Amino acid sequence: MNPVIRSSLWLMFFGLVLAAWAMMYLMAMDMDVDLLGRPGEMGDRMRWMDPRMPMYMPMANFGPLFIMWAAMMAAMMLPTLVPTLRAYEDLIVSADGTRAGWLGVLAGYSIMWVAFAALITGVQLALLFGGVIDMLGIAKSRWFAAGLLLAVGLFQFTRTKEICHGVCHSPMMYFLGQWRTGFAGGLRMGLGLGAFCVVCCWGFMALGFAGGVMNLAWMGLATLFMVVEKLPQVGHYVTRPMGFALIAGAGIVAVWPYITVLTGG
Repeated sequence: MNPVIRSSLWLMFFGLVLAAWAMMYLMAMDMDVDLLGRPGEMGDRMRWMDPRMPMYMPMANFGPLFIMWAAMMAAMMLPTLVPTLRAYEDLIVSADGTRAGWLGVLAGYSIMWVAFAALITGVQLALLFGGVIDMLGIAKSRWFAAGLLLAVGLFQFTRTKEICHGVCHSPMMYFLGQWRTGFAGGLRMGLGLGAFCVVCCWGFMALGFAGGVMNLAWMGLATLFMVVEKLPQVGHYVTRPMGFALIAGAGIVAVWPYITVLTGG
């Protein structure tokens, strides 16, 4: 294995991750949103704009919104691929894996998440024009936010989550069962892994609508959790506790106005 090529590919990989986070930061600053997704004066005016106004608004158009979501997918999901790419590297040594196959896995995985970015862009536009979220992607109703938290929390306990997480958690088993050589083989395996990963982690993307899709703090915490969830040694210990935490969060969001009234806040 050529160490120069290996190092160059990993530097390229982490460069993509850093570029995606930098793009998200610049987008947040451009929309006058802080790291917690809270809008400043200009951002607050933007969030209450009517998307049907006869003027160009990037967050109400598919193209700019899709670019934002694609960057978000790269920022959040590429770091979770590290254990998978390391597993493939072991097969370069012990089997007939190649660097072209490694790139194919990365490409296939990325294609699936870009496809999901297109899907969730459409969902955001439907919610925006339906009056469910505002221009910054923040839920207008606490009941919608609470329902989203509850749905994602309950999903953590489903058989579907268990199956998909099992694939993401043990990529070596997936490679051994679906092994294909070369770039085309890696691409095919990457598409499969990406499909399982999308089903496993869709909820953490959708939760952006609960607190604002430009909440970089939430993005960072969700990324950290999904990285931990895929670690072979500890991943299976955190899935259900996160489900309980999200369900509890749904309850807090639902009753928060009553708590503030009772406490005089």
